[in-house]
Amino acid sequence: MRDKTADMFAASNLQPEDQFLCSICLDVFTDPVTTPCGHNFCKNCITRNWDINVRCKCPLCNKLFKRRPQLEINTLFSEVVAQFRDEAQQNASSSSEQQAAKPGEVPCDYCTGTRLRALKSCLVCLTSYCETHLEPHLTVKGLKRHQLIEPVENLEGRMCMKHDKHLELFCKTDQTSVCTLCSVLDHKTHEFVPLREESEEKKTELRKMDDEIQQMIEKRRQKIQEINESVKMSKDAADKQKTEGVQIFTVLKEFIEKDLKKVIKEIEDKQETTEKQAEDLIKELEQEISELKKRSSELKQASRSEDHLHFVQNFSSLKAVPPTKDWTEVIVLPPTYEGTVMRAVAQLEETLKKHFKKLLAKAELRRLQQYAVDVSLDPDTAHPELILSDDGKQVNFGNVNQSLSDNPKRFTVFANVLGKQGFSSGRFYFEVQVKGKTDWILGVARESVNRKGGNSVKPQDGFWALWLRNNNEYTACTGPAAVLSFQSAPDKVGVFVDYEERLVSFYDVYAAAFIYSFTGCSFTEKLYPCFNPCNNDNGKNSAPLVITPINRIN
Repeated sequence: MRDKTADMFAASNLQPEDQFLCSICLDVFTDPVTTPCGHNFCKNCITRNWDINVRCKCPLCNKLFKRRPQLEINTLFSEVVAQFRDEAQQNASSSSEQQAAKPGEVPCDYCTGTRLRALKSCLVCLTSYCETHLEPHLTVKGLKRHQLIEPVENLEGRMCMKHDKHLELFCKTDQTSVCTLCSVLDHKTHEFVPLREESEEKKTELRKMDDEIQQMIEKRRQKIQEINESVKMSKDAADKQKTEGVQIFTVLKEFIEKDLKKVIKEIEDKQETTEKQAEDLIKELEQEISELKKRSSELKQASRSEDHLHFVQNFSSLKAVPPTKDWTEVIVLPPTYEGTVMRAVAQLEETLKKHFKKLLAKAELRRLQQYAVDVSLDPDTAHPELILSDDGKQVNFGNVNQSLSDNPKRFTVFANVLGKQGFSSGRFYFEVQVKGKTDWILGVARESVNRKGGNSVKPQDGFWALWLRNNNEYTACTGPAAVLSFQSAPDKVGVFVDYEERLVSFYDVYAAAFIYSFTGCSFTEKLYPCFNPCNNDNGKNSAPLVITPINRIN
């Protein structure tokens, strides 16, 4: 019998163990029988299969039998299978310690003795298999079509409790899984789809939900980033304010300490003067006292003389009082100190006001400089007599009308040129060097200003600007013009615009001083930086207007 078994192994292209596994239960044959088509099954497996199905057919080749075949146990094959079972059990016992199912793992349903860990579960067979018992599903053609999944428990729950058939359909009406008999009996008027189709549809819903969740996660990550950036901006602003506060209060402290030293010195000087006066008077008094003591000694000596003739003859000279000062009206008055301190405090207050105003102006200018923008001149807007530098940062009047294209954006009356970039929201700041010029106009203009005519640069005409004329006549171009005065002419002018606050402000950059503000402006469209170097006045005003980089105020 062993020789016949060996011959059977050699005659087959399959692995020997594949020949001893029932394709229905996937276990080693028990009471194997052979169908008329030549396939082997466990007697109970094939009998149960034909009991469930209306037609009798081979589960492997699907050959249909008109009558139910009479099945007899294959005695010779049973002996071979028994031998294989013994060998398989011996092999399984040798590796059971390494592959035995642990608590929480799904065990193989067909292992005897030590149950090994299942690698897959079959949704058709409703059985879980270890590596050994899974082999037929990977090699046998009919079994390859079965759906394998990761090992799961309670596979019986995948069978219809009423009809003992696989749950293969999904009833959309009742939102439940059903078998094929349910669909024609209990749910015959309902809407059905294959369970796989419903599963894919729900997976699609889950993927959409996951996409939404991922978007929510991303939005929250962005919000975290915004909050972190806001905190960082707040910290940076706080650090700047602390630095600025230290600078301002250090300067104030230095002023106070300096004035305190002056007050103390003034008081000490007064005291020193008083002490010197008193010292001189005391010295003079002590000198007179010395002279008077000398005369007193002479008088006492003369009064003891026994030479009466000599005494009488010298009496007149002895009687004469030595020359002395009348000290009756002489007094040393202590100086008044109260006024000194109060005057010093009043003077310090005035000084601090002026310096504090300057410090605040510097701080304000530093704050505005953070809104600096890179401004370049737009040659399409430049008046034909203006000459622009190649980098678009300088403009001066050329006295020659250049032959330029008739661009609707070009100024043809006022010698203006605008910046390339316009602003319709937020804040922006730029600086322009005006040193060496006797005339200029500088500010911002709205996009719709009259570029081919007009006779003013006032807000009602769309301009918010300062104007220098005749070297020292500064005006804000309002209606009527506001005359401005300076202790010294500005060499660099800063222009700041807050669109939402409707504000245009001008600053003397080097002096860190405020010049003028247009408030309550009517902004309804884009604003552009506006420059007018004015006529060069026979070379007196030939210096250009220069857009300069921002150097932070210290």
